[in-house]
Amino acid sequence: MSRIGRLPVAIPAGVDVKVAEGNVVTVKGPKGTLERALPTEMEIKIEEGHVVVSRPNDLKKMKALHGLTRSLIHNMVVGVSEGFKKELEVNGVGYRAAKQGKKLTLNLGYSHPVEMEDPEGIETAVDGNKIIVSGISKEKVGQFAAEIRDKRRPEPYKGKGIKYSTEVIRRKVGKTGKK
Repeated sequence: MSRIGRLPVAIPAGVDVKVAEGNVVTVKGPKGTLERALPTEMEIKIEEGHVVVSRPNDLKKMKALHGLTRSLIHNMVVGVSEGFKKELEVNGVGYRAAKQGKKLTLNLGYSHPVEMEDPEGIETAVDGNKIIVSGISKEKVGQFAAEIRDKRRPEPYKGKGIKYSTEVIRRKVGKTGKK
């Protein structure tokens, strides 16, 4: 059995899970609604306040899909009840982030400011040198945070750029002069 796939997903109070034709799972909660079409090979059942995923056979592909399906459902349930958040840090002299309405403006040492529009269902907030990306879809939050980071990745010599707050940058020693 898949270790992750066989774990039941607990449905917290205030969250409603529905499984429609073709394994289309809809999760409604206090923060919003998420809908996703999951692999049709998996059998998704709701029993006693839990979502249980089972697979038809032990082929390698089915084992992989089993854990994936369970994780996707779990992330949807956590998203509509608590939401997801990623924190980024802007490091560097003159590197700044500002927020105006739905527009995030980044000054990253380029000849122009980089402007990014918040995608649907995602919110960004700026707190000093921190950018906080939050939303109910783990996939969208992670993707947008990665796109922001890609505008100026941290470099290993001075550590300038945009990094995740949990990320550790391996520093390199710079050049030394000739003697």
